[in-house]
Amino acid sequence: MRQSTAGSLVKGAGGCAFTRLICVRACDVLGFQFAAVGKLQGMDFKARQKALEQTLFEHQLDALLVSHLPNIRYLCGFTGSAGVVWVNGGEVTLFTDGRYIQQAHEEVRGAKLVIGPKAPLTAAGEWIVRRRTSATARSVIGIEAEAMTVAARERLAAVLPKQVRLRPTPPLVERARMAKDEAEIAEIRTAVALGAGLFDRALQVIRPGVKEIEVAAEMEYGARKAGADAMSFETIIASGCRSALPHGRASAAVIGQGFVVCDFGVILHGYCSDRTRTVHVGSATAEARRVYGSVLEAQQAAIATVRPGIAVEDVDRAARKVLRRSGLGKHFTHSTGHGVGLEIHEAPRVAKGQQEVLRPGMVITIEPGVYLPGHWGVRIEDMVVVTEQGCEVLTPTQKEFIVI
Repeated sequence: MRQSTAGSLVKGAGGCAFTRLICVRACDVLGFQFAAVGKLQGMDFKARQKALEQTLFEHQLDALLVSHLPNIRYLCGFTGSAGVVWVNGGEVTLFTDGRYIQQAHEEVRGAKLVIGPKAPLTAAGEWIVRRRTSATARSVIGIEAEAMTVAARERLAAVLPKQVRLRPTPPLVERARMAKDEAEIAEIRTAVALGAGLFDRALQVIRPGVKEIEVAAEMEYGARKAGADAMSFETIIASGCRSALPHGRASAAVIGQGFVVCDFGVILHGYCSDRTRTVHVGSATAEARRVYGSVLEAQQAAIATVRPGIAVEDVDRAARKVLRRSGLGKHFTHSTGHGVGLEIHEAPRVAKGQQEVLRPGMVITIEPGVYLPGHWGVRIEDMVVVTEQGCEVLTPTQKEFIVI
């Protein structure tokens, strides 16, 4: 078993603080340890709602119907699978159905509840009609364009008077979610700490002759035993020539000599973690070591670029510059990273042409990779949080070339 030790912050290039994982014994599952999850402060839903109301004013909206479930959770704490939130002039109301009577009363904060037999969107539309006054007869109601289907919009429009306008909106709540508050960052830290122990288990299981799905199963069982809500995504264990598949989900392929890409994460208290490590089974060639070293250098260059005021495309450029210099640039075929929070893929997208400027509280991944189809692939990924002065790497920093 690999035992982490408590350590201080070690300053790296670009003002980034690389945090050693402080591993406190919480549970001992399948021979490895996870970091303890402490009691965390509650979320400030009222502050989030107030900020959204200001955003609605700026976009000349009388109200917003929130239908994307992660946004609903962000605004009032509800985690059910069916719901709509109405936000209008200081009033926030959650609509859900009878399956969630107890759950809604236990979870929801800062919002009124309307629970009935009808689908939440239909119930919300009928409720709006009943509350309609001369002052609101020609209301402009925003709907989440990226979350509401055409069919759902038509059903809602059929309930509402023709004078009420439904306006598709940009991702207003998602933009607010980009910068995490202290409570969110604390939750993400615990998810990262729990997920980190899974790599220790993977190192114990990865051997020639073992199937990729067997490695993934051990990791996922350990995550559940340790208290994870779920995995952030289907665990990626891609070995040999399959390591050249950026999203090579664990298969029945038998692990042999070569690289094994391990990309994994957990959801804990609703918040996601994401980490990738690449190991080598059997003796490694000088070229394999060179490729790994180039990817690691690219990642470190990108991390060193992360600080407030920097456009995300500059972070992406820093990673690509290193790989181009190594003659590997054309084999880096995806973006350098993405936001992480209540969803595994959130804004901002860290990629060429993306002008979003980094702000304190943003949590992003830095994950350059090199993929040579038919041969091998290497990816190294960490999560970082943007601080006032630079950034802090949330995931454990050990990234040495590991040969099994």
